Amino acid sequence: MRLVRDCLYGGLFLNTALFSQLSHAIDIDISSTSSIKDAASKTAYGSMTWYHGNETGQIPGAFPSKWWEGSALFTSLLLYWYYTGDSTYNDEVRQGMQWQAGDCDYMPANYSSYLGNDDQMFWGLAAITAAEIEFADSSSGYSWLALAQGVYNTQIDRWDDSTCGGGLRWQIYPYEAGYAMKNSISNGGLFQLAARLARYTSNDTYADWAEKIFDWCASTPLLNNETWNVADSTDVDNSCSTQGNNQWSYNYGVFLTGAAYMYNYTGKAKWKTAAEGLLNVTLDTFFPAKYGGNIMSEILCEPTEVCNDNEILFKGLVTGWLGLVALVMPSTYDSILPKLQGSAEAAAASCSGMSNNTCGVRWWPKKWDGWNGMEEEIAVTNVLSSALVNTKKTAPVTSSTGGNSSSDPNAGTGDNTGSSGSTESKITTGDKAGASILTIAFVGMWGGMIAWMVIGG
Repeated sequence: MRLVRDCLYGGLFLNTALFSQLSHAIDIDISSTSSIKDAASKTAYGSMTWYHGNETGQIPGAFPSKWWEGSALFTSLLLYWYYTGDSTYNDEVRQGMQWQAGDCDYMPANYSSYLGNDDQMFWGLAAITAAEIEFADSSSGYSWLALAQGVYNTQIDRWDDSTCGGGLRWQIYPYEAGYAMKNSISNGGLFQLAARLARYTSNDTYADWAEKIFDWCASTPLLNNETWNVADSTDVDNSCSTQGNNQWSYNYGVFLTGAAYMYNYTGKAKWKTAAEGLLNVTLDTFFPAKYGGNIMSEILCEPTEVCNDNEILFKGLVTGWLGLVALVMPSTYDSILPKLQGSAEAAAASCSGMSNNTCGVRWWPKKWDGWNGMEEEIAVTNVLSSALVNTKKTAPVTSSTGGNSSSDPNAGTGDNTGSSGSTESKITTGDKAGASILTIAFVGMWGGMIAWMVIGG
C-alpha cells in the first residue's frame, strides 16, 4: 500500500496497521496561548526532521525534486517565529533563504532551468514576509526587501502582451510543459507580491502593477469579479477563452491576500469589495458545513484521499495568509479567527501518528489518517501559528512603521531569464499535460525502481 501511494500521488502513505502503538494527539486549549505555542513547537520540529540542508555536505534550502517547497517550509517557520517568538530555526531559515537567492531574484543556477513562475514567486512572498515581520536582514547577503523586489522585477519583465492581452505564463521557458497556460497562482502570486511591495515601500509603481495584474485576471476566465469564482488556469492557444475550473484554496487565498493589502494601502472601495467577496467564497467553500463550518478542507482531493504533496500544502499557505489578512484588514478579523481556531484544534488532533505526533492530511476527522510527510507538518504548523493572530495588536510593518529591510529597486534587473522577448517555440497538445503530472510520473517511476530493488533484493 505504501509503495502504491508513493507511485500514484508522490506522497508517503503509511498504513496504520504497521504501527502497534500510536501516541496521543497534540492536545491544545485554544484559549491558551502557551498551549498553542507548545503544539506549534512540536509540528515545527516535525517539519524540520525532513530538512537536511543544514547538515554537512547538503545544500541549504534545497529540495531538488520540489524546489519551491523550501519557500513553504521557511515561510511557515517565519510565521512560527513571528507568532510564538521561538527563534530555534531562525539560523536555518536565514541560511537557506540566502543560499537559494540566485542573483537576488530566486533564480538559482542549479534549479532555474526548470522552474515555473509560481515556484519563483513563492520565494518572493517568503522574502516580503520576512521584511514585514522584521526578520533581521542577513549581515552578508541580500536584504529580504531586495529579494522580493528582484522576484517582482524579473516577473513583470515576463508579462506577455503578445497573447490574451497580457498575463504571466505558468512556466518560464517554452520547452516546459504548461508554458501555453496562464494560471491563477502565477498571476495571483505576482499580484499579491506587488500589493505587498506597494504597502511596504509606499511606491505607487507597485500598486499600479498590482491593479494591472488584477484587472487583467478579471478580464479572463481566471477571476470573476461578480461571483468571485477563481479558476485554476486558461490557455493561450484559444486566446484564454476557456478555463480549467478546478477549485483550489490557494488560488482564492492568493488573490484575497493581495486585495486585502491593496485595501490597507489605498483605502479604495474596489479592494474592500474584492477582499470581502473572495473571503466569503473562500470561507464558504473550503470550511465545509458538513465538517462543522470551522475546519478547513482541500475539497478537491481530500475526500478521495488523492492529494499530492503540492496540494497538501495549500491549506497551510491559505491559513498563513488568512492570519495576515485579519491583521491588515481588521474588518475581516471576526470572520477569520473562528476558522483558524477551529482548524487549529482539528489539525492538532490529527497529529497522533507513529508514536511521535505525526500529523495527517485531513483535519476534520480529528485523528491521524495514516499519511505523513513534511507537507503535513508545514500545513499544521501554519494553522497553529496563525491561530495566535489574536496575540498581535498591530499589522505587519512597513518601511514607515518600523520596517528597516534595505531597498534595491533595481534588484534582479540584470536577469532577463524567460522575458517576454525570449524566443518561443510551438507548444504541442502533449505539453499541456502539465509539469506537475510529469513530476508525479517521475516520482512514480523512481518509487517503482526503489520498490523493485527492495523486493528483488
